Amino acid sequence: MQPAEEQINNLDKNDYLARNQLITQYLPEVKRIVHKIAIYLPPSVDINDLLNVGVIGLIQAMERYDPDRDNKFMTYATFRIRGEVLSELRSRDYISRSNRKKVREMEKTYLKLEQKLGRDVEDLEVAEKLGINIDQFYRIKQMSSISFISLEEMGFFSNHEKETLVSYFIKSDEEDILSLTGIKELKAAVAGAIEELPEKERMVISLYYMDELTMKETGKVLGITESRVSQLHSQAVIHIREELRKIKLL
Repeated sequence: MQPAEEQINNLDKNDYLARNQLITQYLPEVKRIVHKIAIYLPPSVDINDLLNVGVIGLIQAMERYDPDRDNKFMTYATFRIRGEVLSELRSRDYISRSNRKKVREMEKTYLKLEQKLGRDVEDLEVAEKLGINIDQFYRIKQMSSISFISLEEMGFFSNHEKETLVSYFIKSDEEDILSLTGIKELKAAVAGAIEELPEKERMVISLYYMDELTMKETGKVLGITESRVSQLHSQAVIHIREELRKIKLL
């Protein structure tokens, strides 16, 4: 089988049969990405709808991928697919501005309690401090784990700005780095924040994002339950985002 980069390079945009064959070939990757995001979503969200949106992201990646750039097709496609799914969720008001405000309040409360008590705090303690029940708390916590950072939080609002940002993240060189103020600093800050995480949180982030294991697989590696992995992941995200806020990158 040809490498993906050659397949895309040789694809005739008017050859719908060939395009559909490629879509079928990469559909398992779309499903993998969507299901990783769906872990944090309530049952009311239709996974099939998100899969359809993910396929749109895949098609956009096939149409816009530049084989002359020094990056793999699936690296670029993953950004496009994930971006389309997150945009769809935002359009449904699931991670709207009001919901992001709830997430920030939860994060602040979590960190204040942690500092006050000098230990890891329980979910129920945070929920009680917020004056909400545990089910409401878990819904907010799920939203906080969808993505580390929204592009809007970083000051990128237009489609052109977002496309430029995606292009930068998937390039292997430092070309045009000065055109994106603060991105190099952001990458270094995220790496530094991850290094400062407690060991188990750091391991969860590494296994989940770098090794691309599922929550269940990560739990097996670490010898803990899937629900504990989810809790450690949420705590790690809260800690990383707080570090980025401290240095004014969010």
